[in-house]
Amino acid sequence: MQWKVLQKKILDYIQANEMSTTEVADAMYKTGELDPKLQVLLPGSRVVGVIHYIPAFNGSNYHVHNYARNTPKDSVVCIDALNCDGKAIFGDLVAKYLFSYHQVRGIVVRGLIRDVQQLIKEKYPIWSYGRSPIGCINADTGFDEDYYIKRRQELDGGIVVADDSGVVVIKKDQITEQLLERLDFIGQQEVIWSDCINRLRWDTFDTICLKKYAKVKC
Repeated sequence: MQWKVLQKKILDYIQANEMSTTEVADAMYKTGELDPKLQVLLPGSRVVGVIHYIPAFNGSNYHVHNYARNTPKDSVVCIDALNCDGKAIFGDLVAKYLFSYHQVRGIVVRGLIRDVQQLIKEKYPIWSYGRSPIGCINADTGFDEDYYIKRRQELDGGIVVADDSGVVVIKKDQITEQLLERLDFIGQQEVIWSDCINRLRWDTFDTICLKKYAKVKC
């Protein structure tokens, strides 16, 4: 199966079945979390989409502004912030530009954000480390090309799932037919577990640990 076709199948499956980050991580054998420090800005937010990777370096968001210009519609922007010293990577202007003009599905930033009151008012689905009123400068303070190439190869074109539990990433080399099969397996398993516990009133030990449903018809 062609990689692009497989990417779309996995993306569509996760969306159609409203799979959570927990379920996707389970399908990846309990891996895939991008960063445990990432927290949702607005509880109840959920996004699934293809990653557009953007870097920020050395206390500046110069390259965020630059690479934001090429953001594809319906993507999820993932920003890496290196050596940004506790400064906010972006605020309302960048968020509005990405959500309104590029129609992104969400933003994930491994760094801080600002203008939080406006971001909440607009109900933007954003995940970040936290917040600060002190922003990055806009000048070019250097560019780590080796780091950018490495991270872009890993992430750009991968799939991100984000919700209240955190952010899970399916990297490009993890987009396989085996993963699609695992997602389907986890989805069916969740249905069985729910039925055994909620309808049959089994306990979680018999259901999840002993998997008695494999021997007894539910």
